[in-house]
Amino acid sequence: MSLPVRLAVVVPAFNEADRIASTIRSIPGFVDHVIVVDDGSQDGTATNAREAIASPDAPSRVEVVVHPRNRGVGAAIATGYARALARGADVIAVMAGDGQMDPDDLPNLLRPVIEGAADYAKGNRLAWPGGWREFPLVRLGGSLALSWLTRLATGYRGLSDSQCGYTAASRAALEAVGPGRMYPRYGYPNHLLALLADAGARVADIPVRPVYGAGWRSGLHPVRVVVPVSRILVRAFRERLARRGRPAPPLLEQRGRCGSAC
Repeated sequence: MSLPVRLAVVVPAFNEADRIASTIRSIPGFVDHVIVVDDGSQDGTATNAREAIASPDAPSRVEVVVHPRNRGVGAAIATGYARALARGADVIAVMAGDGQMDPDDLPNLLRPVIEGAADYAKGNRLAWPGGWREFPLVRLGGSLALSWLTRLATGYRGLSDSQCGYTAASRAALEAVGPGRMYPRYGYPNHLLALLADAGARVADIPVRPVYGAGWRSGLHPVRVVVPVSRILVRAFRERLARRGRPAPPLLEQRGRCGSAC
């Protein structure tokens, strides 16, 4: 895949020592920068990541950033976004360190952002043929409910699978929302979508293959998910109502001046 832009991939990882090396090796060669963010792991994730990139045949495009303590997946992604922006990336994707994002889907995820058709593209595992059958039942129900609430709160009517973390964002979109404003923990996808809506960003849903290995289990307690995400979405809905009638957001104004080059 030949790209007219500089591309970075952020890899948030927490206690993924067994899978981080294979995840790094799976990232396609057309990616210019890979930013691995170890979010306070206690199992040697950062060590294994450094060993993976220290081999003679490893590309020099990979760097490892470590949070001394666990700050949350949203905070890890924000750190990666900031580093990728500092390195001059034009489009920044996110692929989790657990290997549950198929690298073969990356070109399709990038395409609408590179071509200027969207400011932010996110994976939609439910749109993959038969993808809903691959979901653990508890996660499927939660995803459907949170997607409906996120559509209501943000105004993105066509959005589905709001919790999917396989994403690609333009530099302009990330600079408009400010990565440092993102919710630091699990509710970050919903909060980022709310920030993007406030900036007037266009969001595209792209079918991606759901990947759940044998023995997969979620470490998330339902209450720890529902409470913070509900607060985020209630606040987003109020802000959506409050901004009715406002002038065009900065991102929309910038897009009007420079077209798809943004």
